[in-house]
Order: sequence, then structure tokens, then C-alpha cells
Amino acid sequence: MDLREPVQIVSQTAPLAALPLIDPARPPIRYRPLKAWRHFRLLVKNKEDTSEVFRIFEALPWKGMPRAARQFLGSERGRATVAAEPSLVDLLDDHAALRRTPRGSLAHAYCDFMESEGLTAQGLVDEFERFMVDRPQFHDQFSFYLDRLRDTHDLLHVLTGYGRDALGEQCVLAFTYSQQPAPAHLLIAYAGAREIAKRTPAAPIFRAVREAQLLGKACPRVAELPVRELLPLPLEQVRAMLNITPPLYYRQCHRAWRDGGIDPYAVLRPQPA
Repeated sequence: MDLREPVQIVSQTAPLAALPLIDPARPPIRYRPLKAWRHFRLLVKNKEDTSEVFRIFEALPWKGMPRAARQFLGSERGRATVAAEPSLVDLLDDHAALRRTPRGSLAHAYCDFMESEGLTAQGLVDEFERFMVDRPQFHDQFSFYLDRLRDTHDLLHVLTGYGRDALGEQCVLAFTYSQQPAPAHLLIAYAGAREIAKRTPAAPIFRAVREAQLLGKACPRVAELPVRELLPLPLEQVRAMLNITPPLYYRQCHRAWRDGGIDPYAVLRPQPA
């Protein structure tokens, strides 16, 4: 696979185009805040339990998703994205191809991040599919859009510079709220920041989360961008194109914790029994 060459995959995009935009069997989107709060409390006990994140988003979804999906999939840009990137997972997990891009590229930074964390794009899909195993399945173009919202999560870590520490995850969610305004993003981001503040010395935690929210507002919606075209470009060039500036308050928090002898990556980490 050459990331620098345009790709047309008619055999895979034709079935998608034949599907309804939104399956009429999909239930209406509604909020269940008490359920979301219960699952947030469980998430605090184990921030690595991705199933709790999915449950929170199920209870506090982005009500504007169907409208956004219609606008994107009905646009020339959306149709081109479907043709060039029928599966972000296949694209992002092909590290051999990504490593053939120039050093310093977004692709190299993404591979470095995923490999250092022991992550794969398929791994997140697998967790989501385990969560969905007893839930109804829908066959529509909307599912393609939902997949892109999910599959760009780790790419956001790389673009923004937020790590997988507890504060870094809250910041990525705050960033994502401005792109995909599900109340679940704000619940986890700010309630999570409160939990961090309760357990660590003084640091600009809430400023870090708010800064991330503003950065997400200034950035185009990443899930709708041509990822294949961005991957070969220098990381700093992509950040400049997307108006993503360094996360100053996040870095201040890390410095303050390290100066106090606290590992930022140990904050909210489950303790051994």
C-alpha cells in the first residue's frame, strides 16, 4: 500500500452506497444521565475498562450525530473519503506501510505511539464488538460514520500530544467534545478532572481540560478529514494545518506532579489488590 497514491475501492464502497443512510430500525437517541453516572463511578475505579466508556456514551450520546453523518456522507468530500478509506483500521494498523513514509511524519508518530503503548486500531474495534455482542446490529451508512468517530481516537492523542495518563485521556475527551459534542465527553472529562484534583497536589488541571476543549473547537472535525493524505505529512505541519497548538496547561500539570515526586501516569491507576 502506498499512502501517497489515491485509492479507489469500488468493490467495497458500492455495498455501502446501496445501504440506507440511517437504518429506520435504529431507536431514537435519548439521554440517561443516572445510568451514565453509575458507569462513570465504575470507570473511576478502573480507567482502563473501555466497556464503561462505551456505556457512558450509550447513555449520553451526541444527538447531532445523524445530522452530521447526513451532511458528511452526502457531500463530495464524504463520498471521496468512503472511496479512499473504506476502513481506517486497515490503514492505521498497516505499520509496515506507515513506516515507509518520511521520518517525522504523522504516520511515524502514530506508529511510535501505538507500539510504545501496545495498542492497535483493531484492538479498540474488538473491545467495541464485545460490548455490542448482545445489542442489535444495524446495517446502514451511519455505521461507517460511527466507526470513523471511534477509530480516530488514538490518532487524536498523537495530533494533540496528550498521553494516555489519566489527565491526558480527560483532555482528549474534552478536545473530542468540541468535535463531537456528546455530553458523555464532558462528563468524563470534567468529572475525571475532579477525581484527579482530589488525589494530587495543586496543578492547573481544569485549565488543562478547558484548553483541550478550545483546541478541539479550533480544529476541523478529524473524523471527517482525509487521513490517508495527512499521514505522510510532517507531524508539525499537520498540527499547524489543523490549528493544534501545544497543550501548555497539560504540560504544566505534568511538571508540577513530577516536581512533587508523582508519576503522571500513575494518577488514578488501579492499585494492586
